[in-house]
Amino acid sequence: MPIVLIDTNLLVYAADSRDKSRQDKAVEVLKALVDAEAGCLSVQSLSEFVAVVTRKLSPPFTGQEALVQVQKLIDTFPILELTEFVVLEAIRGLSRYRFSYYDAQLWATARLNQIPLIFSEDFDSGSTIEGVTFVNPFEKSFRLEDWITYR
Repeated sequence: MPIVLIDTNLLVYAADSRDKSRQDKAVEVLKALVDAEAGCLSVQSLSEFVAVVTRKLSPPFTGQEALVQVQKLIDTFPILELTEFVVLEAIRGLSRYRFSYYDAQLWATARLNQIPLIFSEDFDSGSTIEGVTFVNPFEKSFRLEDWITYR
């Protein structure tokens, strides 16, 4: 069972060659999650990935390039669905924890699917909310072996 929900920023950095050190780190983390069978993605992250790589990268991905990358991600990681329960839980997180809506939706996806970790640079790293811990894999102190074990 996966233990890490991967946020969009790791996917985008892995695809973006403009910052080589960040790209290398993202690829390293994603590969380790694959090797350990520890990572999963949300439908939300796949959608956000397409929006970013087709509009904000330079040069942007074509629709076909985005399709190929998303298909690879779908073939590589378990995908967690966006459901009405996730939306309702996200609204609760939005109200209670003052998340932005899409951050709340990511947290709700992890919480409702019993995924204890989210790898993202968008949260307060090291904080835990209702059983979900946020970890920034781009922090200098980040050590992958502190968070995942290899099978």
